[in-house]
Amino acid sequence: MSTTSRTGTTTDLGTFTIRPLDPIEDAELLHGWVTHPKAAFWMMQEAKLHDVEREYMAIAASEYHDAFLGSLDGEPVFLMERYDPAHVELVGLYEPAPGDVGMHFLVAPAETPVHGFTRAVITAVMEHLFADPTTARVVVEPDVRNTAVHALNEAVGFVPEREIEKPEKRALLSFCTRERFEQTAGVTV
Repeated sequence: MSTTSRTGTTTDLGTFTIRPLDPIEDAELLHGWVTHPKAAFWMMQEAKLHDVEREYMAIAASEYHDAFLGSLDGEPVFLMERYDPAHVELVGLYEPAPGDVGMHFLVAPAETPVHGFTRAVITAVMEHLFADPTTARVVVEPDVRNTAVHALNEAVGFVPEREIEKPEKRALLSFCTRERFEQTAGVTV
């Protein structure tokens, strides 16, 4: 998959930018995020720094998986992963369609939460994914217990299809088309 970055998405909160993740340079920052109690659904609570480096080095080496660091006005605030669900994460669990792109995102823990921040992040992530004209539909598979992310996904246009059993979790397979994102989120990409 391509690892190009995209220019900013400006919101009421500021300007979001997304760049390819550097698995070595960004590992310490990511380690603090993925081991934070609020990142329980990321399933890296017990990870050591070298585990984070190893995980993101493997993603960087993959032909079918990319990781990105998102910033707000230059400050890193979220992690995004993009993957090809025909080759990673969902192989054999659903029938991929041309233009399907898988996505994960993690918002950095904040000392003072900002109302609407996570919604702004997922909107910026979706705009980034749909900026690629070959992306027809975004696929997600969050843990069925993660009701907060289900609400966020619905807010930007995801429609749940069914629960699936993955090796590490029971997940809610959901899809969002470009048209549904534009209608629900009120943006044009």
